[in-house]
Amino acid sequence: MNLFRYYSTLFIASLFIIQVGNAQESYSPPKLSHPDSWSIILLPDTQTYVKFERNHGILETMTSWISENIEPLNIKMVLCTGDLVEQNELLVPDGKNGNLPSRDQWRAVSHAFEKLDGKVPYILAAGNHDFGYKSVENRKTNYSTYFPSHRNLLNAKALRAAGKNIDLMPSVENAAYEFVSPQKRKFLFLNLEFAPRDTILQWAKGVLSQEQFKDHTAVVLTHSYLNAKNQHIEKENYPIEDRNYGKAIWEKLVADSNNVQLVFSGHIGAPNDFRAHTAHKIDRNAAGKKVNQITFNAQAMGGGWHGNGGDGWLRIMEFLPDGKTVIMSTYSPHFAISPSTQKMSYNKEDYNNFEIQLD
Repeated sequence: MNLFRYYSTLFIASLFIIQVGNAQESYSPPKLSHPDSWSIILLPDTQTYVKFERNHGILETMTSWISENIEPLNIKMVLCTGDLVEQNELLVPDGKNGNLPSRDQWRAVSHAFEKLDGKVPYILAAGNHDFGYKSVENRKTNYSTYFPSHRNLLNAKALRAAGKNIDLMPSVENAAYEFVSPQKRKFLFLNLEFAPRDTILQWAKGVLSQEQFKDHTAVVLTHSYLNAKNQHIEKENYPIEDRNYGKAIWEKLVADSNNVQLVFSGHIGAPNDFRAHTAHKIDRNAAGKKVNQITFNAQAMGGGWHGNGGDGWLRIMEFLPDGKTVIMSTYSPHFAISPSTQKMSYNKEDYNNFEIQLD
């Protein structure tokens, strides 16, 4: 009898421990830490979501989640780090590195972002895979066909300048957008093509130097900038000339500026290694202001280069009403859908959750 009571007590205790453990893992959706905060959502490279038809739903879950949370998270802007597709102009997929031709990949990423049209402005970097036929064999791209300047009226309203593409035509793969925060801080977002040409860096420098933008906080979005060692990328072996990678972008544009304080990029990664997809470097610009340079990607999470596209990870950037503090957190709407995976929906590593300060 005593033995029976002993094992009964153990069994009840184990149930209690399980219940406590489950309570500790209870899920809460993302929310602002202050009711007057606002946020920017940073989406990583989308190429693996669109190159396989089976992964399209994950990207659509991400943009649908953004649409549903525009009001709760006071989302004012969405940024994407580029490589929107795996191949820009491939006619016949090989079945391994994608099972869709390029036209269907562009249609898929376009359809995902349709959910945000007219609801929130979004700025999409053009990555190396968005040029050429497979990966920037030349500077031709279908970007403007699927994401013209007038597509999202909120983008068009914020557009202040456009650079010229390889055909010397204005195109928003290089563009400047103005935004005023709820606290009246003025921002200027500069979107720069992959490894921007010298003429584009000169164009961007000219935009930054305009009198009307001298008091704006400038944000640069470009595809390739930092490596996983938190260093500026100096060289990559892509078959294009007139190119500037991270170090050259820093030296020729960002360091000389008086108002660039944020640089966002993607591009890097390693199979199922989240740290290898991220980087963070702080330097000071010509005015002595801190420049937080942040790389965020996830494309090889969830099964590597041929996996599910990145497990649905995105980054929430909450701008507090003090006008200076930005809280970074990393979240997956894909995992959050089901109660069985909600406990996995927040990445808790320090490199994916931190604060920065704007000057």
